Amino acid sequence: MEKILEVRDGCTTPLQLLKSKAFAQYLDIYKKQFIKELKNRENTDLKDDVLHKIEYIEGIDANTYISIIEGETPFSGDELRDHRDSVKFIDGAFHHYRTKSYTRLVRLHNEVLEEGTDAEMIKDKVSLKADKLSELIVETRRILLIRAGLGDGVRRTKGLECHPNVAVGEISGHFVNLPGDYSNLNQVPMTTAADMRTGVYYTTHANKRAFPFFALDHNPVKNDKFIPEDYVAIPFEIGKWNILCYIHKTRGYIELEPGLLNLFPFSKVENITKKQPDGIFVLGCPNSNMDDLGYFHDKENNILVGLIPGLDECQYFGYGKKPMLTLHNVLCILNGDLPLHCGATRYVVRFDEKTNEPYIFDSFIKADDMGRATLENEVPMFYGTETGAFACLDGFSEHAKMQMEGREIGYNKHSGTNARQIVPVTEYSEISTGSELDILLYLNNYELMKPGVSCMKTDITPDEALESFRSGARVAAGSTQTHRGDVEISYWANPFPLLKDKEWKVLPQHADICETFEKIEERFWNNFKARAQKGKMKIGLAHSMLMAGVYKESSDDLLKECGFEDRVMVEHEGPERAAHDMIELIKNTAVEKRKAIGDKSLKEVDVTVATIGDSRTGKSEMAEKMEGVLNMSLI
Repeated sequence: MEKILEVRDGCTTPLQLLKSKAFAQYLDIYKKQFIKELKNRENTDLKDDVLHKIEYIEGIDANTYISIIEGETPFSGDELRDHRDSVKFIDGAFHHYRTKSYTRLVRLHNEVLEEGTDAEMIKDKVSLKADKLSELIVETRRILLIRAGLGDGVRRTKGLECHPNVAVGEISGHFVNLPGDYSNLNQVPMTTAADMRTGVYYTTHANKRAFPFFALDHNPVKNDKFIPEDYVAIPFEIGKWNILCYIHKTRGYIELEPGLLNLFPFSKVENITKKQPDGIFVLGCPNSNMDDLGYFHDKENNILVGLIPGLDECQYFGYGKKPMLTLHNVLCILNGDLPLHCGATRYVVRFDEKTNEPYIFDSFIKADDMGRATLENEVPMFYGTETGAFACLDGFSEHAKMQMEGREIGYNKHSGTNARQIVPVTEYSEISTGSELDILLYLNNYELMKPGVSCMKTDITPDEALESFRSGARVAAGSTQTHRGDVEISYWANPFPLLKDKEWKVLPQHADICETFEKIEERFWNNFKARAQKGKMKIGLAHSMLMAGVYKESSDDLLKECGFEDRVMVEHEGPERAAHDMIELIKNTAVEKRKAIGDKSLKEVDVTVATIGDSRTGKSEMAEKMEGVLNMSLI
């Protein structure tokens, strides 16, 4: 496997950089990769040229460049020729470093464990170290080019940055409070702060999830075979729980690290050192196979454990995100909360001083893909899990894509379909603070609605709505194993783990947890029904029509009857119509909520909406259209 570069040196001058252990390591990585590429051409008519080139590259080492920095200029003759050849080679390494390598800059900062240490100061030091390294690399390259007589003409350094993929602060893994059965995991340094390079696009071997993350009857983590030096560790706070993620440094898996950093918030240091974490997740384990793919409840140690084996077909970001959300959801169920596979937004609705009419002043995302409901004094409260969004770009406008630029971590940009970006969409304070759940809707992405009929159907009974939540029907986009255009059934839109099959039969491996979930469902639904009957909550369906254009039952005549002239444009026009109707529903709910509070002078109320649905049901697409309608962003 191609190695990653970990930089732990503290260099301040070009000479120190060239003499550092990190430079020697990277030069070795690049030489091996270069020679590997050359050997692919050994059986061609260029064999002699290849052999000479390999011999030349094998003779290059750090001293080659140290002598250029320390040598007396101007160089001339054979010495100048040799130096130019060497600098041309290292310039190729420079561009490989920027575009093809994977680099982690590491700063150990155990002082963060001391009382009174400012965590923000640690972050500043990590960011500063990354900036200084980038500047030093660019400066060293410039000096080498000039000394070899290759620095003439226009200087092209402005905007040329060499930040590592991630710069991190770490504490010793021994401070992490793990059970003794996971002693080798305790030897991996734990990341507690990070500064990552955004606007980077990675390519992974797979482009969709093909294998479910189900419960196992054995613990997949093999402590005796776990090699600490081969992993990086990150503690994520996912909802109410702290889950330690161990990522193998294999190329193909380590690239998932920045995406996960852009998706989930860090756990607080005291939550992993002063108490035991709630879960462990190992991503890319080379000592495992498909029999180990899944999660295990280690009841003896009171910890939930998940693992993805180090196989090519599992090298996809979804195998990082979905399993950790599954651990979150299992912990939800075990603790009596209701996991909801949904998008959720808190809308701030104000009332015009002159007309008293409601208008949406602002919106705050509480969940892009997953959250949980709790009952607090019999009031349903909603909490989120992610500060970022794993956005499928297939259905987004160019305007929306432009808004993401500069903050995104991308995957499989040129794959044709299911290109994804992870982009921050909300703040930790929003997802970690509970909001009263006012509207709960199931997202139907395939049934067509006629013009003039609201896409928000809240006039049905809660029991009628419950049938839709339980069936979880949607038309697939083809990013999973279901064929594009076919209806897929998943109980409660697959709250990870999948509890029942498409015929609502309980999956044997999830029988216990499904039974617990059904009891939770009954308790929550009784609460929702009572609130709906009192006018304190709205329950129903939201028709996004996102996939109605590819749904095999959508005839051309029916599409025209419902106002669509172009089948392809349904996925844009449908969510836009739904967005208008959602805005009206939110405003009406705000009016009713203020009336129920009994204070006509109230200037604003919050309305929190959760829309249940799996991938490509219209959660993100409707949100984009609403943002366009309400003009909430300035671009």
